[in-house]
Amino acid sequence: MISTEIGIDLGTANILVYLKGKGIVLDEPSVIAVDSKNGNVLAVGLEAKHMIGRTPGNISAIRPVKEGVIANYDYTQSMIKYVISKTASGGNRFFKRVRAVVCVPSGVTAVEERAVRESTLSAGAHEAYLIEEPMAAALGANIDVMEPHGNMVIDIGGGTTEVAIISLGGVVALRSIRVAGDAMDTAIINHVRRTYNLHIGERTAEDIKINIGGAKLDSHYLDKHIEIGGRDTTNGLPRTAVISAREICLALSETTEQIIDAVKSCLEKVPPELMSDIMDRGIILTGGGSLIYGLDKVIADETDLCVHYAEKPLNSVVLGTGKVLENFEATKRVLRLGRPRY
Repeated sequence: MISTEIGIDLGTANILVYLKGKGIVLDEPSVIAVDSKNGNVLAVGLEAKHMIGRTPGNISAIRPVKEGVIANYDYTQSMIKYVISKTASGGNRFFKRVRAVVCVPSGVTAVEERAVRESTLSAGAHEAYLIEEPMAAALGANIDVMEPHGNMVIDIGGGTTEVAIISLGGVVALRSIRVAGDAMDTAIINHVRRTYNLHIGERTAEDIKINIGGAKLDSHYLDKHIEIGGRDTTNGLPRTAVISAREICLALSETTEQIIDAVKSCLEKVPPELMSDIMDRGIILTGGGSLIYGLDKVIADETDLCVHYAEKPLNSVVLGTGKVLENFEATKRVLRLGRPRY
């Protein structure tokens, strides 16, 4: 039987897959479209995302992964089965033996951890290993996690923010909060509803965040505006509004403050021996949620540490799974859990 090895970043917003020897072969939204009458899966990924907010009454476009963990076991299994068949089969009529390394938030419970592993095995993998997101992000940012030096990584995804100090292949200090990109979208939706009596959807909120979302007020950023459309909450009719970067920055302030608090809380746990390493090396930022304007500057101001982005912040986590796959025997000690299914 032909074998293959894949790394899966099972994110709240996107699911990315690394195929050993080929690199990243799939990057699609973590969305699945389901017929509510019979529970049949109609679409997965990009095709399903296009259905969000635009489906008839009998079709639901949902995210089976919430805050970095499985919210619906069956639909998550269907989504993983989709990515395995799309990336691991390679069109071969004989199904390949699949080894999968899947990323999970550091703060998952034993039950949530088991759900990820079992859904991966049930979806067709023969071996399922788990790796903590900050460890994968550090590997994907080309940090030598095995060396006896402290490295600080902040991974801000869709559902969780992971702040970790890594040394000698392990997590020395950790702070994981379920506040990240999705919380920013929700803050924007609530602000627009309160301020403009306008109801907008997740996709519009995400567009606002990407285009004018920010964590730091300065003259360059404050000049930005964006026109959006939504439904008037008073009469139900369509209406547009022009939103400024200043108000979005203020709307996001509570979320960014929670992230800053998590960073400070993690720093308080750092052993003195490793603090000098972090002062010398600074902080590595990864994840899509970290890309809002000025967040790196705010973290630097609040911690008095140098903050810089990973080379590929959107892909660092899945690239980290690839580092494990490409050199499995040397790096498998960083894995959280793994038992093959025979």
